[in-house]
Amino acid sequence: MSTRDQLVASTQDLLWERGYIGTSPKAIQQRAGAGQGSMYHHFAGKADLALAAIRQSAEELRASAEASLAEGSTAIEQISAYLHRERDVLRGCPIGRLALDPDIVTSAELRAPLEETFDWLRSRLAEVLAEGAAKGELSAHLDPAATATALVAVVQGGYVLARSAGTAEPFDQAVRGALALLGA
Repeated sequence: MSTRDQLVASTQDLLWERGYIGTSPKAIQQRAGAGQGSMYHHFAGKADLALAAIRQSAEELRASAEASLAEGSTAIEQISAYLHRERDVLRGCPIGRLALDPDIVTSAELRAPLEETFDWLRSRLAEVLAEGAAKGELSAHLDPAATATALVAVVQGGYVLARSAGTAEPFDQAVRGALALLGA
């Protein structure tokens, strides 16, 4: 892994663990095993590095979601695979957690990858749901966009409930409830 990649990966982890304000350049450098000169050779500063890390996290989330949505032959199987995909539930979502960080949401540049990722995810889920409704697998009265937004909210809210309870059970209950509502 190149020094640049190590810096980005270290920043991804630190943002997920500590948020923007708790992620210092020194902590990034220590975790990456890189010096200050290396960091500033590759990035203009903390915000530039954070943006690269957020974009990388967003790309990884999209790839993971897309892979799970490719599983199964029906819309319910695809949605179920997405909802049941492997996650570190008690750590929360690496993108969703950043949406709670005031330093990120007040920066249009740092917030943009979050918005883009959630827009993509809602759109992709809506495609699967619309296809399922068109094939008669789901109710013809289903609103794909609203249901996709609800599914994203189930996952993000499930993370919050699980983290606050210290157990993955509330997340698992939310997933089971969402699938039951879809008629799975």
